[in-house]
Amino acid sequence: MNDTPRRFDDAITHPVLRDPDIQAILAQPYGRFSEREFARRRQALGDVQQRHDCDLILVCGEDRAGTGVHWLTGWPTSAEAMVVFARGERDVLFVEHHNHVPNARAMACDADVRWARREGAGAAVEELARRGARRVGVIGLLSWRKARQLAAAFELVDLAADYRWLRMRKSDEEVQWMRIGAAFSDLGLAALLRDGRVGMTERELGALVESAYHPLGGATVIHFIGVNAMDAPATCVPPQHHSSRRLAHRDMLFVEFTGTFWDSPGQVLRTISVGDEPTTLFRELHDVAEAAFDAMTGLLRAGVSARELVEASHVIERAGFAIYDDVVHGFGGGYWPPVLGVHNRDPSRAPDMTLEANMTIVVQPNVITRDERAGVQLGELVRITETGFERMHHAPWGFLRMA
Repeated sequence: MNDTPRRFDDAITHPVLRDPDIQAILAQPYGRFSEREFARRRQALGDVQQRHDCDLILVCGEDRAGTGVHWLTGWPTSAEAMVVFARGERDVLFVEHHNHVPNARAMACDADVRWARREGAGAAVEELARRGARRVGVIGLLSWRKARQLAAAFELVDLAADYRWLRMRKSDEEVQWMRIGAAFSDLGLAALLRDGRVGMTERELGALVESAYHPLGGATVIHFIGVNAMDAPATCVPPQHHSSRRLAHRDMLFVEFTGTFWDSPGQVLRTISVGDEPTTLFRELHDVAEAAFDAMTGLLRAGVSARELVEASHVIERAGFAIYDDVVHGFGGGYWPPVLGVHNRDPSRAPDMTLEANMTIVVQPNVITRDERAGVQLGELVRITETGFERMHHAPWGFLRMA
């Protein structure tokens, strides 16, 4: 385990962003993985195709969602997109909006980019039929219209579980990119601590967070900001949308930030007192969160089971508190197993899986009072190693404070 994360002021001093290799990645016109990395992914997907005896695989994105298209081609789905993949052949990428085709051609790695003609899966069906496909594997999101078009012409095979494992097992290059996402998340927290002020709305605080990494090519997955009056608490978990509530003296913030570089995120969770020391209740909640974080991360290594992590997290119940959010989840290219939360607090109900080296997970004990009126957040993204774990973040630790 690394030492406690170092404090920093801005992007210039962040140790990850000072790295020449990281600077070279950020300086690209569009962030793109190496040809070697794309070849690794194509080989892995080809193995899935062969294992399931599929003639081809269709990778789909809908309404700007679904990570598979970007993972395979380098094109983040801007509206709707579908990729026809077959081992040993060039990908065909169908893009829904005609005016998005030029940008897709600039960003996609060695793909034949075509307009989808706003016909649902019609263009993809034609291409699959032209190649004589009968059994087609499917990864990603499909609208009902597209699913019906495809099911009428082919036998469809759901490859979601295979894709999940492809994304859970990170390459070294993918981990390097996730260090950028972690650094961007750190910068968002630093901006909040440095520039947040009493009287700002939650919306203004969120704008501060985003402004720290957007100029560097970062984007926001989430920036949850929960605000509670320490003397009259009324909520136990940060909301997903910012309100017009203004920050006041003796408030506390509990935050969860995921800044990302394309599809490579970090995630940092912290608790912050405003203008005064934490009250006894919030200090106790935070102490238990630290104990739970230490208990779970103390077990982390390749081979540890989800059940062991659940058992370690029970330090929270033994202290008289509870949880609301998940305490552990896989992350990076999706929200992956093991997802350990309120529905598997009995270790026997935890997923039957063990962690592997280069998996990336978030350990995030959200310790709350049993009446659900107060809570804290603490945690961050880590990488599993053969003998322990790597801290991906450099954000300050502990119960933080802002003016």
